[in-house]
Amino acid sequence: MLTLRFPRLWLALGWLAVGLAILVCLMPIQQLPQPPNLSDKSEHFIAYLLLSTWFAGIYPRARYWIIALGLGAMGVLIEFAQGAMSYGRHADILDVFANCTGVLAGLMLCWWWLGGWAQRVEALVASLVTGTQKS
Repeated sequence: MLTLRFPRLWLALGWLAVGLAILVCLMPIQQLPQPPNLSDKSEHFIAYLLLSTWFAGIYPRARYWIIALGLGAMGVLIEFAQGAMSYGRHADILDVFANCTGVLAGLMLCWWWLGGWAQRVEALVASLVTGTQKS
């Protein structure tokens, strides 16, 4: 993990997001609110992009492959679980593709630009709290 002031908080929030994603993916579809004008594949892409960006913001680049494997496996296992359920859900290989594409997009964003965002957020909050600004 990157050197962070509140590593447990960042990690707990990330795992909370993972749990929420799993819960939403396994709930009966009739109980879910429908987001406006988003396709199912867009929802999958955005969710996995956000999850991978979150974890890539608190771990170094050397761990990105673990993030990719973990979230990719999560996406595949959720699809298997949906296929085994009878709550109006079904397994879809295109959902797995959208999940994996979202993970790769998030990791690429972090590789080139957003990596270590949690450190920058902590530094910004610390400077606001102490009243100092970097020149």
